[in-house]
Amino acid sequence: MFGIGVTELIVILVIAIIFIGPKKLPEIAKAAGKAFAEFKKATEDIKNSVKEDIEKTTAPLTELSKEVQAPINQKPQPSPKKDT
Repeated sequence: MFGIGVTELIVILVIAIIFIGPKKLPEIAKAAGKAFAEFKKATEDIKNSVKEDIEKTTAPLTELSKEVQAPINQKPQPSPKKDT
């Protein structure tokens, strides 16, 4: 978790209790949790938005690529032989 070990987490908790106080600590922890959840949700929203924009931008190119490659991928048909 963020490169923090158990010992460091305990030290941070003790310092928080000293400076904030045991009564306010649950409120602040709850607010921090909500803020982290909001941040995570916003990050996911941005990621999904960028992904949708990329898909919208590349969709016409993908279709064009298929149209260009279709004649190339077709096997040539043998031409009918003429009787001479």
